[in-house]
Amino acid sequence: MKPEALITQKKRSMENATKFLIYCIEIYKTAHKLNGKQVIELFNQNGISEYLVRCYGALHTTGPEYIIADINGLIREKEEGG
Repeated sequence: MKPEALITQKKRSMENATKFLIYCIEIYKTAHKLNGKQVIELFNQNGISEYLVRCYGALHTTGPEYIIADINGLIREKEEGG
């Protein structure tokens, strides 16, 4: 694969992961009746944004209920000292 193609592929992958992160913020915000700022702060405090981007490949094929439950579990685990 040519270097230009690799750059384009990586750029497209990051764009998709960013769009997915925004989608996750929106569904979490709606599910928990929070505003965007509150969700971003919560995600930042618990490393959720990085997790969602890192695991985009697996998570983007799941439904919103699974994603919300996964995020809730990660936050709960962090609060319990995990």
